[in-house]
Amino acid sequence: MSIPAIRYQKNIPLDLDAFIELYRSSTLAERRPADDQDAMRQMMENADLTITAWEGDALIGIARTLTDFGYVAYLADLAVAKSHQQQGVGKRLVQETQAALGPKCMMVLLSAPDANNFYPHIGFDPHPRAWVLPRNT
Repeated sequence: MSIPAIRYQKNIPLDLDAFIELYRSSTLAERRPADDQDAMRQMMENADLTITAWEGDALIGIARTLTDFGYVAYLADLAVAKSHQQQGVGKRLVQETQAALGPKCMMVLLSAPDANNFYPHIGFDPHPRAWVLPRNT
């Protein structure tokens, strides 16, 4: 039996339950409002650019971006199911995002603590002046 190839899709409609399950299976749900379906639906529906990774019918990765497409893009979420991490899926999601944004648009992000060593490996430079105003919970 062969393993299905991973395919990447741009801006396709997503099932909310599959979206939330991906966040849980990637551990990103620890830092996102995964128990608030309304917030997760808004996150899913209002991103400017979404690149997804699929193995068969299973959603295994997502790059969710907010952008003006001209100058800057905020990579709000990069999530890969734990079962598919360290296989190049995250790197490919970033590459597909860059291709969709075009050559002039820079990408910025806030890293999850455990991912700090990943981003330099795929070309990101650290930046000491990021600031966060937490949401009211």
